[in-house]
Amino acid sequence: MSARLTSDIWVSAYLTRLRLADIPVFVTRKGDATAGSVLVKLNTLDGQARAFQRQFDLMTGGRTWVTLAEGSEADVDASLSKQASFDPDLWVIEVEDKQGRHLLDDPSLA
Repeated sequence: MSARLTSDIWVSAYLTRLRLADIPVFVTRKGDATAGSVLVKLNTLDGQARAFQRQFDLMTGGRTWVTLAEGSEADVDASLSKQASFDPDLWVIEVEDKQGRHLLDDPSLA
């Protein structure tokens, strides 16, 4: 079993990785530094968006990113607001990329 990074360290690494790829990214909600869950919103700047969350994969024992919500940006924002109402420790990261890049599939960010 590998050691799990704290939320703030993972977020910092993710922001750095995106910025190195010239992909604009913002922390829109700062959660608990140690154990807050992280949701990533991908804004494709055309009125559409997707939100991702990490889930435990029972088959592999790993954690994978899955789509929490997608559609109009307003609908995705409403879903994120609803999640935040349940979880005061939640982080929300917004990635803005017309090409739809979010780098969540990058193994260095696992």
